[in-house]
Amino acid sequence: MFKNLTVYRIGPDWSASVAQIEESLYKARFVECGATQQQSSGWVEPRGIKHAPLVEKVGGQLLLKLMIEQRVLPGAVIKRRTEEIAAKIEQDTGRKPGKKQTKEIKEQAMLELLPMAFTKQASVNVWIDPEQRLLLVDSSSQGKADEVASFLVKTLETIAVSQLHTKQSSAVAMSEWLVSGEPPATFTVDRDCELKSADEMKSVVRYSRHLLDIDEVRQHITSGKVPTKLGMSWEGRVSFMLTDTMQIKKLTFLDVVFEGQKAASKDEAFDADAAIATGELSQLIPDLVDALGGEQVMGA
Repeated sequence: MFKNLTVYRIGPDWSASVAQIEESLYKARFVECGATQQQSSGWVEPRGIKHAPLVEKVGGQLLLKLMIEQRVLPGAVIKRRTEEIAAKIEQDTGRKPGKKQTKEIKEQAMLELLPMAFTKQASVNVWIDPEQRLLLVDSSSQGKADEVASFLVKTLETIAVSQLHTKQSSAVAMSEWLVSGEPPATFTVDRDCELKSADEMKSVVRYSRHLLDIDEVRQHITSGKVPTKLGMSWEGRVSFMLTDTMQIKKLTFLDVVFEGQKAASKDEAFDADAAIATGELSQLIPDLVDALGGEQVMGA
């Protein structure tokens, strides 16, 4: 259900019932792009069933899904049409368009081409943990996660969110774990890692399916390289890649998590998957925050 997570802290003053959230989401339902619209965003049914609720509550956790549709216009196509319009203006007037007019011509070209452009859609899962006051966005891109979080704030209006920060940066912590060979309690270091130098060379060393408790890795860190990604496991139940910006990527729930699970219908499978994912991750995330020195309260 979740593959990559960016974690945000929800402000202490927010509270809303499921019915209130549903009402707000309904006002911002997804509508496909208009003929000259470059992008459209809106909420869709997390369960994937038409006319189902826009917010699903499973085990006290709230699940939402944002759909983003974009009209795709290749830059080369826009450039060619812009040049065609500019050439016609120069032919008719005897003057080459200036910088300002060229910008206007480019906008004209885009408006002409947009109705003919094909569209692509991508959905983003969103999870609200009301008890822990956490917002979690399933995106591998920090920019995309921030965009989704901002759209949620705009939709719900009364909610305030900020990215969760820890007292120790994940890059510093990962360096310490690799040098000492002692990861924090409940965690183990796996066999994937990326190290990057901070100098102008931006040298990168990657290890894949490789033992990391070796002198070579420690020497890279001693010489100034910083871990930007580190494969880890939590309690032998969940594996993931921790990044230097504290994003949790490549989430995989290990076989032990699914022991005893029975075959279920599509509807039951959604509830089961949601319960498993949120149940495991709602324990993993606090452990990870503790491993990074606890939460850094902004302004404290």
